[in-house]
Amino acid sequence: MDAKNCIQKLKLINSVSMATVGEDGSPQVRIIGVMHTDAEKLYFLTARGKPFYHELLRDKRVAVLGLSRFKEMIRLNGIPELLPKEEQAEWLDKLFEENPYMKNVYPGKTRQVLDVFCIEDGEIEYFNLGVHPIFRESYIIGNGISKQKIYMITSDCIGCGICVKICPQNCIIQDTLCRIVQENCLRCGSC
Repeated sequence: MDAKNCIQKLKLINSVSMATVGEDGSPQVRIIGVMHTDAEKLYFLTARGKPFYHELLRDKRVAVLGLSRFKEMIRLNGIPELLPKEEQAEWLDKLFEENPYMKNVYPGKTRQVLDVFCIEDGEIEYFNLGVHPIFRESYIIGNGISKQKIYMITSDCIGCGICVKICPQNCIIQDTLCRIVQENCLRCGSC
């Protein structure tokens, strides 16, 4: 798996959850359509009159989450950018061509209320719950920043092996001391 495959899987899922921060600081979540992907970029659109549009411009942070039918969770934390005004018409034509159902939602010239956004900087987490042990990895796209989220067994480990026995994914290996295989860790905290 890699970042490009994760972005393509989000396009296949198509209807994904996107979280933003509301004007009052509260979390906001809605379903959006992934309209286009290009290498490690994700494109979507929304109408200028929606609170969602203003949240995208104000806070500049989103979390996109999709779950495939194979139980692959893909989360993209990124920075959406409004495409330049001179590119909007061309991109709208392209997205409506690739997503014909949008012609029913915004027929004719009514689509002129829409603007296209692109996420090209961010961090992706791929988490496959459909295999045992589970599998997870993180990837960076564009100028994204990695925020490592892992469990570690510290130097206080005495090698008793209790954590090995209680791990639901059997991802703790005991040599002299214990260590966690991060790609298989649920981050459940049992250890």
